[in-house]
Amino acid sequence: MSRAVRSEPSAASGPVPLGPATAPVGRVGPLALGLLGLQHVLVMYAGAVAVPLIVGRALKLAPEQVAMLVSADLFAGGLATLVQSWGLPGIGVRMPVMMGVTFAAVTPMIAMGSNPEIGLAGIYGAVIAAGLFALLVAPLVGRLLPLFPPVVTGTIILVIGISLMRVGVNWAAGGVGNPAYGAPVYLAIAAFVLCVILAITRYGTGFVNSASVLIGIIVGMVVAGFFGLVDLGHVASAPWFDVVRPFAFGWPSFDPVSMVTLSIMMIVVMIESTGMFLALSEICADPVDEARLTRGLRGDGLGTVIGGIFNTFPYTSFSQNIGLVGVTGVRTRYVAVVGGLIMLGLGLVPKLAALVEAVPQCVLGGAGLVMFGMVGATGTRILGAVDFANNRNNLFVVAVSVGFGMIPLVAPGFFRQMPQALHPLLESGILLCALSAVLLNLFFNGLGSTDEAREAAIRQAKTAEAH
Repeated sequence: MSRAVRSEPSAASGPVPLGPATAPVGRVGPLALGLLGLQHVLVMYAGAVAVPLIVGRALKLAPEQVAMLVSADLFAGGLATLVQSWGLPGIGVRMPVMMGVTFAAVTPMIAMGSNPEIGLAGIYGAVIAAGLFALLVAPLVGRLLPLFPPVVTGTIILVIGISLMRVGVNWAAGGVGNPAYGAPVYLAIAAFVLCVILAITRYGTGFVNSASVLIGIIVGMVVAGFFGLVDLGHVASAPWFDVVRPFAFGWPSFDPVSMVTLSIMMIVVMIESTGMFLALSEICADPVDEARLTRGLRGDGLGTVIGGIFNTFPYTSFSQNIGLVGVTGVRTRYVAVVGGLIMLGLGLVPKLAALVEAVPQCVLGGAGLVMFGMVGATGTRILGAVDFANNRNNLFVVAVSVGFGMIPLVAPGFFRQMPQALHPLLESGILLCALSAVLLNLFFNGLGSTDEAREAAIRQAKTAEAH
């Protein structure tokens, strides 16, 4: 998108504040505002729909149910975006923030859903509880920042990427349980999608470059169609319009260990969001004080509660969209408001959700290798700023924490003899890594200052948005 639509004050009118109350929406025409909002949606779309596809297929839900998860994800994501960008009394950072489901909670939710005593009802109960927990502790998160220096957050994000990579690899081979798993045609299509994305990344510019993953999936689906791998039967039978119903999978149940597990994960999500808000504050020249930061974190919490009610998962701000604000130069929050309304509308079109569900897993595999690999690469970049030369203890923090994070991946039966109630906690490599990294960093390095932690959070957010 051209920089010509940048919201800058004219010399005649003098400087115009870029704060949330006076965001200069009038300087961006309605058509440009709509196109920019759509651009924000398209940039995040592939990442936004990935989590319901991962969870739905891991739990072996029917195609219609997976499509329902996709619709719910877009609808609730639109509501969460409006909460953050438009704002409610005491809730919402009121900046151009787009909200999507976090990857951090994927593995613990799959562990919960795979347990017949917990299932989807237990997942949604834990999501609602985690959102309420976030609403309560939002004012305290700023004080928790020193617990999450780069050596901790970088390690956690690295393990998130590695944990998700297993999903991408299995997708590329046709999906777990597929009798033709590993067939050459699956591997060839996944490789083709990967090459398309890499070519667009190398030679594309602007919006095309930012949407490379989405474009790669679209091109890959067309190619897969020529090989007879695309079944559009569910797309044809899906209605054009339907409402997203709360508690469509039944009333939530509340398992204590599951609630604690996702509540701990929400702390990690809120720490990440804190860095995003502070980085966006610098991009928009719009200061974020403690009160406003608390409102933004409450927005994460309320968005997550909304997710649990409408059959989806925990929400966080998407770093790609924060980077897009810097690229386009349009800093008005109303771009995100329009984007949120578009997401709401997309969530009311079941035919579109069915089309997303119809994307062959081998196509998603080629894209997943990029998406999930970039998550891990972001963690590596954050760790690149850690002082290993003068503080060898940081090596032990990373080494042991990555080791704990790998346990569920390389030895799925490692905790088989432990009480079944603890499995949502023990079968999440991400959570094991987070607990290990926090405790080991405290043991070796102690607690840093809050000011240093805020500066580190801003640097980490800028590293994340750069991808």
